[in-house]
Parts: sequence; structure tokens; C-alpha cells
Amino acid sequence: MKCGRWRLCIVICSFLCCLSGMTVIWTVNSEETVSRSERRRLAEAPALTWENMMDKSFMDDTEKYLLDHFPFRDEFRRVKAYFAYDVLRQKENNEIYIADGHAAKLEYPLNEASVKRLAAKMTGLWQQYFPERKLWYAIVPDKNYFLAEKNGYPSIDYEQMISLLSQELAKNTDCCYIDIISDLTIDDYYHTDTHWRQERILDVAHHIADAMGMGGSLRFSKGNPVGFTEHVIKEFYGVYYGQAALPMEPDTIVYLTDEVIDAAYVWSLEDNMQAGKNDGKIVWPDEAGAVLKPVYQIEKIEDEKSLDKYDVFVGGASSLQIIKSPDAVTDRKLIIFRDSYTSSLAPLLLGAYEEITLIDLRYIDSARIGGYVDFDDADILFLYNTSIVNHAEMLK
Repeated sequence: MKCGRWRLCIVICSFLCCLSGMTVIWTVNSEETVSRSERRRLAEAPALTWENMMDKSFMDDTEKYLLDHFPFRDEFRRVKAYFAYDVLRQKENNEIYIADGHAAKLEYPLNEASVKRLAAKMTGLWQQYFPERKLWYAIVPDKNYFLAEKNGYPSIDYEQMISLLSQELAKNTDCCYIDIISDLTIDDYYHTDTHWRQERILDVAHHIADAMGMGGSLRFSKGNPVGFTEHVIKEFYGVYYGQAALPMEPDTIVYLTDEVIDAAYVWSLEDNMQAGKNDGKIVWPDEAGAVLKPVYQIEKIEDEKSLDKYDVFVGGASSLQIIKSPDAVTDRKLIIFRDSYTSSLAPLLLGAYEEITLIDLRYIDSARIGGYVDFDDADILFLYNTSIVNHAEMLK
């Protein structure tokens, strides 16, 4: 009888210890505000109000909060990923697969309606803002171009995508396609991330500049980084690292500087909108009081303002940025309709262009840019990666 009581006491005490331990761990976890592995901010505990109680959003928000702060969440996600790969024999987890040491996200099938939508968007911009200028465009292939088919994964038809886009643009614009795909290999991309590596795309930068007649103004030759100084940022866990939930070695970011890049500076629309101050006017780069930043914004990493170390390149995502290059060998202007891949490419072109304007239509409406950008006498380039082409609905 005494033995039975002792066993019962041990069970109760063990349960209480586990419960107390989980409570302590949960309390500690609840203080975390970001998930570094997933590169996102964690849900905050919702405040109970009459409104969110009646519309049931309180329970939904509470569920998100509890899931985000569950003890050992990353470890459980990793176990789930191992189970999916090793037990269920799935070839991907969360649409992420790993092949040849690279993590990549499935992009399939080809969305022809999206390709036509992008062509219509580009055509509309050309007709409205720069009908007298030639429209240059290039497509950055995603990693599936190099990995998918040979490793047994579905892949879009890249030739069909480019052919369809070119056909649609040729109907109503003066356009020219720059084929940079032949300049790239899988080794030009980060292992844990979607982006290309700046130190590996000198050929791409030169090809684009050559096509627009500006290659002779660059201070480097194809594939030759002579004149650049390499700087290293270690422990870069890309966007696919957290999504795959599998252990991978971190990447290293290498960014290139020279005298031209060091002298350049970046103006962004968000930083220079004086919301709530004076009359709300924008302060432009050449005006007193303008907020100007370096091409490589290391402080974002050092003070942990950014969850993505790739934001070191011109500060990351922004609706409108102007890069001024006082030491460029010409007074030419370049306007790039861009996505995040352009962030690491644009600095390599600063030797040839005194001013490079970056427009990201994911964050600014097409109808508004005419009030901010002067297209006269500028070279016009559209540079988008496969995902944008296949999901053009994200462009405003």
C-alpha cells in the first residue's frame, strides 16, 4: 500500500515539475519578438476587448500567439521536416527542397496569364512615361532553372515564359531583351537563399551595361574583380533556411567596394517623406536636410533593425530609391524597375551612371511614379526574377 502511495506521489511530483518547467520555458519564449530562423516577427499576445471577443478575432490571434511561442518550436519544426523527408519520403517540405547543397522553392506551373499581365504593365508604363525611349528587359532565373529538372522536380518552361513575354512586348513597345541567363550557374546563388551573390555577377553587370552601350564606362572587366575590395558578412541564414526547417550551413555574404561605390549615397522615398512635419513635402537628394545613406548599410545588421542580412545592399526593400554616384565617368542616368535582386547589382553599375533610380512596383503604384521620377534622357531597364514574372499580380 505504501509502495503504491509513493508511486502516486512520484507521478504527481513529476507532472508538477514538468508543468512548472514548461511554464518557465513558455514565459521565457513569450519574451521573444522575432524568429531569426524564419526571419519574421512573432505574433504578440492580443489584448482582450469587447470588439475582438465578439468578432472572434481574439481567439484567432491567441492561437497564432501560442503557436509562435510554443516551447522548442524550432526543434519540433525540424522533427516534422525530418519525418516528412525520411519517413514519409516526401521530396519537399513547405514547397522547399534541397538538391546539390542548395535549398530552392518549387515554382510550377508557368502562369501564362501572369506573363501577359506583366507585359501589359510594362507596355503601359512605356506608353505613359517614356514612349521615345528603348525599353530594355532581363529575367533572373530562379534556382529551379539549374536544379529542378535534373533532380526530378517539376519546373516551368523558361523558354516559353521568355518567348511569351517578348512576343507581348514586341506588339506595342520599342524593346530589347538582354539574355543574362547564359551568364549564370547555380554556384552564383546563395545556398540557403533565393538571391544571387554579388561577387559572382560581374559578368551579368557587364553584359547589361554592354547591351545599353555603357560597358566601356565600367571600371572592371567581365569576371575580373580587379579594383574591388571584398568585405565579408558571416552567418547569413537565407529565407529558405527557416522555411525548410532542416539544418544547413550558413552562407557568407561578400560585398564589393571601390572608390566609386564608397563615394556614392542612397536616397529613399520612405526616409525622406516628412510625414507629420511642416507641410509633408519630400526632401530630395540635393536639398538641405535630405536623409542620405551609404550604398552598403551595415548598421542595419549591427543594430538588428533588419531580419535579413541581404538588406545590407542599398538598405533592402523600398518603393523608390535614388543612388547618386559623384565619381561616375559619365553624367548618364539609369532607371531600373526592380525587385530585390537589383539591390546587389546596382552598385556594380555606379561607375557608368551618375544616377541610378530604383523603382519597386510592389510598394508603389504605377500611377504615382510620374510625380517622382524624370524619365527624360534616361536608360530604362526592367529586371525581374522568375517569381515576379510568374506572379505579376503583386505589382501595383
